[in-house]
Amino acid sequence: MASLVSPETFEICKQAAGIAGNIFAFGLFVSPIPTFRRIIRNQSTEQFSGIPYIYALLNCLICAWYGSPFISSDNLLVTTVNSVGAVFQLTYIIIYITNTEKPKKFKMSALLVAVFGLFAVIAIGSMLVTDLEVRHLLIGFLSCFTLISMFASPLSVMNVVIQTRSVEFMPFYLSLSTFLMSTSFLLYGVFNFDPFIYVPNGIGTILGIAQLALYFYYHNKPKEESREPLIESVA
Repeated sequence: MASLVSPETFEICKQAAGIAGNIFAFGLFVSPIPTFRRIIRNQSTEQFSGIPYIYALLNCLICAWYGSPFISSDNLLVTTVNSVGAVFQLTYIIIYITNTEKPKKFKMSALLVAVFGLFAVIAIGSMLVTDLEVRHLLIGFLSCFTLISMFASPLSVMNVVIQTRSVEFMPFYLSLSTFLMSTSFLLYGVFNFDPFIYVPNGIGTILGIAQLALYFYYHNKPKEESREPLIESVA
């Protein structure tokens, strides 16, 4: 069956899926903007947590490194999307640090330094591995783990939706962007025969479907008057 499809067709499909993933990922990257507009307006981070953006930054850096020519032979679109994502996350973190109280300023600044320090250790350490296949496997497993962790993080929000019967903290376009981006990179990984991409994004696609199903089930359910849809810490 595979012989019936030319390598050129596979390449076109892979590039199309990767470009689509980059486009849909933009919806995820801009989704916290309402939160940070409120933070800037009030000059306070209130009860919002900055930890998710710290973790998202680390995830973007690791995945961008995995897609680089130093690790992978043909995953440049993975590097582009995660590089853009890293810039967005860093911007959000800087805004958070600027507008939060002193104890949180110190904590977030320390975590930011730790993220870049950890990434430097990962990048430099991987370059010391001379066997290219071993290097690819090490960073591949690491990026796969961080992606799965990121896709699993909305499970707590989904639990809140079920308990409160309200989709206030699970905006539709955020869930839709997650589903579309995951599906695009699932196809990209399949066409590129890369399990480190299609496995975590396959899980992300399933969770994206679950989020959309919850949204359509609960969005018309009776609930208290909704506040501005922001990303709060629900822990």
